[in-house]
Amino acid sequence: MTLKIMVVDDHQLFREGIKRILELEDSFEVVAEAENGKNIIAKIRESKPEIVLMDLNMPNVNGADAIALLVRQFPGIKVIILTIHESDEYVTKALSSGAVGYLLKEMDAKELIEAIKIVRDGGAYIHPKAAIKLIREYRHLASTNNAQGSYGYQQPEVKLPIPLLTHRECEVLQLMTDGNSNRGIGETLFISEKTVKNHVSSILQKMRVNDRTQAVVTAIKRGWVYIR
Repeated sequence: MTLKIMVVDDHQLFREGIKRILELEDSFEVVAEAENGKNIIAKIRESKPEIVLMDLNMPNVNGADAIALLVRQFPGIKVIILTIHESDEYVTKALSSGAVGYLLKEMDAKELIEAIKIVRDGGAYIHPKAAIKLIREYRHLASTNNAQGSYGYQQPEVKLPIPLLTHRECEVLQLMTDGNSNRGIGETLFISEKTVKNHVSSILQKMRVNDRTQAVVTAIKRGWVYIR
């Protein structure tokens, strides 16, 4: 089945490049493009995309407001942000507005396609660089609340995942937490990117989570990894 995608970005050359990348995947079809938020609603009604891949910074529209509007008017649509901004402030605004993906423009073609497939299949995807900053902010706020006696927060008990994950999988999980891509993990551990992908799939299956972000968050809560 073909996945219908709409690309929203104010740079025409960038849109054309993204369209060429996406249409390398047989199951993807770019059905519409837009350069700002003015006519995005009409184009969605006309082309009926399942996923909207959009930048946060566009003329005449606030990114967070645009996401909220799309999600409200088209409840079945999935919004994925593709941006240069990796700060936790931008990520938080996008996700709280209804986005289910947060990608960075520095991603290569394979990572972009893989992320879109994860969202298509019902998961969520946050680029590792953005995810680690968001997690660090969460930990900072949680630690602050603990010091102030708010919300009854307690530091999680440290439990090693020895019965669950292999030693190599523990190494991969830590490097995922550090914000590394599959390629970066492979270079660090001197293994192929395909081997890393197999380890990640095994980790997700054993931990019973849907994506890398859930795996990292769960590992932090259980004290399996360190925030470095």
